[in-house]
Amino acid sequence: MPSGSERRIAEAVREACLRAALEAYEDAGLSGLCHEGRWECAMDAVRALDPEAVIRALPPPSETP
Repeated sequence: MPSGSERRIAEAVREACLRAALEAYEDAGLSGLCHEGRWECAMDAVRALDPEAVIRALPPPSETP
């Protein structure tokens, strides 16, 4: 079972991946791409995501037990 810190990091990275994919999919749609092209843009956005940047942007963990 992951520790609280590991779970927090995993959830932040998952959320960043979802956000990147959705934003890229929507942006590609506004550019006129078909579904397949939008999907490729979404996957490229996830591949380009920097997990280290996501982790660095996390607020410090709370001190409550």
